[in-house]
Amino acid sequence: MTSYSGRHAELYDLFYADKPYPQEAAFVAQCLQTYSDGSTHRLLELACGTGSHALELEQLGYQIVATDYSEDMLHRARQKATQKSSQVKFQLQNMTRLEVAGLPFDAAYCLFDSIGYVATNDALTQVFRSVHKHLRAEGLFVFEFWHAAAMLRHYDPLRVRQWKTDQGTVLRLSETTLDYARQLSNVLYSIYELKSDGSYSSLTEMQVNRYFLVQEMAKFLTAGGFAPVKWFAGFTTQENISDETWHIVVVARRV
Repeated sequence: MTSYSGRHAELYDLFYADKPYPQEAAFVAQCLQTYSDGSTHRLLELACGTGSHALELEQLGYQIVATDYSEDMLHRARQKATQKSSQVKFQLQNMTRLEVAGLPFDAAYCLFDSIGYVATNDALTQVFRSVHKHLRAEGLFVFEFWHAAAMLRHYDPLRVRQWKTDQGTVLRLSETTLDYARQLSNVLYSIYELKSDGSYSSLTEMQVNRYFLVQEMAKFLTAGGFAPVKWFAGFTTQENISDETWHIVVVARRV
């Protein structure tokens, strides 16, 4: 797996400031309310990043343990939690080898296509088995993944974005290449910070994320001890998945 580190982690919330975290958290909560068998209060998050989804779901009444592979991202998450007087517990964990105290949890979730950081078949199977171990009987696992059909037909080899800050300008180049045989998207981020005093700094980081077909993911779920319940076209109630559907949200039940 790859992770955000150092300055890249510090800039993460700037890069995704326009991401609709409240709406996505509300969608997850609605899935839990609709498809849970029994009451659902205690949640386990995989790949929590800087904690934005966890903090939103806490506001909706859930108790959450949020985990991530990057200590730098968790540092930022804990800072945000302190500012909000949050009770979310953040832990450093590898999702393929989860060892979280206090199990079983009522449900687990993994958003922002982060399941794709697990690039191999064996490692993905380990993730599902690990989540399975941490859930109560018939607990739910809600997660989001990149859709292979959209990635293969519509991916952008180069994207450039720019942000204005109090210190100057941040420029990010995202260069994407696909490894078709292994279904991997390799994204090289080149980030330049141009300060108002004329100085600048730069960093690069490679992110590798896997994309999946629906039936392929269904097979992994079944092998990991889950039964798919619903497949959604992103954070919507639409179930009509096409090659224009970049993100798929699946609700699965532990069996």
